[in-house]
Amino acid sequence: MPDEPIVIVGGGIGGLATALAVAGTGRRVTVLERAAQLREIGAGIQLAPNAFHALDRLGVGEEARAISVFVDHLRLMDALTGEEITLVDLMEPFRRRFGNPYAVVHRGDLHGVLLRACEADPAIELRTGCDVVGYDQDGTGSVALLRSGERIRGRLVIGADGLKSAIRQQMIGDGVPRIAGHTTYRSVIPTELMPEDLRWNAATLWAGPKCHLVHYPLSDWKSFNLAITCHNDPAEAFAGRPIDHDDVMAGFASVHPRAQAIIHHGRNWRAWVICDRDPVENWIDGRVVLLGDAAHPMLQYFAQGACMALEDAVSLAQNLADHPDRIEAGLESYRADRLLRTARVQLQARELGTHVYHPAGAHALLRNQMMRGMTQDKFCDTLAWLYDTQAQPSRP
Repeated sequence: MPDEPIVIVGGGIGGLATALAVAGTGRRVTVLERAAQLREIGAGIQLAPNAFHALDRLGVGEEARAISVFVDHLRLMDALTGEEITLVDLMEPFRRRFGNPYAVVHRGDLHGVLLRACEADPAIELRTGCDVVGYDQDGTGSVALLRSGERIRGRLVIGADGLKSAIRQQMIGDGVPRIAGHTTYRSVIPTELMPEDLRWNAATLWAGPKCHLVHYPLSDWKSFNLAITCHNDPAEAFAGRPIDHDDVMAGFASVHPRAQAIIHHGRNWRAWVICDRDPVENWIDGRVVLLGDAAHPMLQYFAQGACMALEDAVSLAQNLADHPDRIEAGLESYRADRLLRTARVQLQARELGTHVYHPAGAHALLRNQMMRGMTQDKFCDTLAWLYDTQAQPSRP
């Protein structure tokens, strides 16, 4: 029915961004979140220029900038020798080239920006405690099926329910995610505990054999985000598990003392086993569609997971608006817009992990040589397909 809302399963960054985008085209939206309250766990995320292009389209770009730290550089360090490999300038020429800055932000702060915008929009209904286990549909609409037995009907159901999406499992049935063999440990440390000579305004990567460290300032420089990863081949996937400090250090015994000094200051560590899935083509089943990690979960090595979900939100809303009386056509146009672009990021993220983040021996020496030889212009040219304001995804 025309007056039925569009139902979004999942109240994370992708789900809330989609709610804003769809409501902005004049449609009513109902967001169903499994948790008892709408919030994001985790710490920092990186927002490349393409994320800000999407946030501007959603009408929350200025609010997002207000809670971001604009880093001046991407810095690549050799985790074994402690030497700088390369420094990429993200200041005015970069920002002018791509029309937006490169920034870092606390995941919860960005989620809060989107949540407040959704709460202020009378066209958006936010429901918590809604554990969606599947969907049903007929020729005129679709239904989100809750574990409680409740059925919530809409013109369309959007699965934005993440890596272990129930909507995806019914649609595709590809089982558990692929375990990449890497475990990431996350901590946030007060700025005063960060070694003073390493308090860089940079998104910094220390790359070592089968391990790496990433750190950058957060929350108006009150703290530093620390995300460190080792290739330890875990047997099972888990997320957000508390872990002892000594167990964290065990994976980084070989790194340079400067890098170890950062890890020593970490507290209240939590661990995530890193997973993704292979790209797939079938994101659509009638009037049900996938978005964000439910459609294209990716490893963190391109720092594009949230960015791709924000782009998805804008694309889906625009394609539905372009086909107001033909929802199925709008969904197919969205899939065509997004499929190859997101698949490229998924696959290149894996390659970055292998060839930039975790190589050893001669492989690492080759990485260092190649990265040192990359000029600023070459770096920008290499990423123009991803960051440019006018970058358009290829259609299959």
